[in-house]
Amino acid sequence: MTRDLIPPAELVVNPSRLWLSKWLLLTAGDFEKGEFNTMTVGWGTLGAMWNRPVVETVVRPVRHTYGFMEEHGTFTLTAFPEEHRKALQLLGTKSGRDGDKITEAGLTPIASDEIPAPGFAEAELIIECRTIYWHDFDPARFVDPSIDESYPDKDYHRSYLGEILAVRGTDAWRRP
Repeated sequence: MTRDLIPPAELVVNPSRLWLSKWLLLTAGDFEKGEFNTMTVGWGTLGAMWNRPVVETVVRPVRHTYGFMEEHGTFTLTAFPEEHRKALQLLGTKSGRDGDKITEAGLTPIASDEIPAPGFAEAELIIECRTIYWHDFDPARFVDPSIDESYPDKDYHRSYLGEILAVRGTDAWRRP
């Protein structure tokens, strides 16, 4: 798949559709060392903070990817054509602790341009990020009490804010 460099200001995306319907893979670790893990994510934001283009994503501490996010300071978010929906479902339900779920999903990790965390050959969009901030969700600060219903096990997410260092995507992701 051909992906070209897209300046973050030229990235065209419907954030709600991207997170809620399209889904993304969050991948952290080091491609060169063969030490990385990925998981499907459906919650997050895209925007600007501290005069930088940023993405925010969340990971529960019980997830295998959490350790990679903590150990490594970079991550990718990748979007795929609909034909890879089953792979994203598998990667969101299986743990990397239990085996090579990436190979099982039929995806091909590839080196990123700016960071150690990999992207995927099958992706139509790869966003490369450097973690610049994190915080843990505090249920005492949920203004809407129904939010706590998302946490029956009280395993509240850690939020990671990543500065977008590079974006590569197909023409569908670029402002005309």
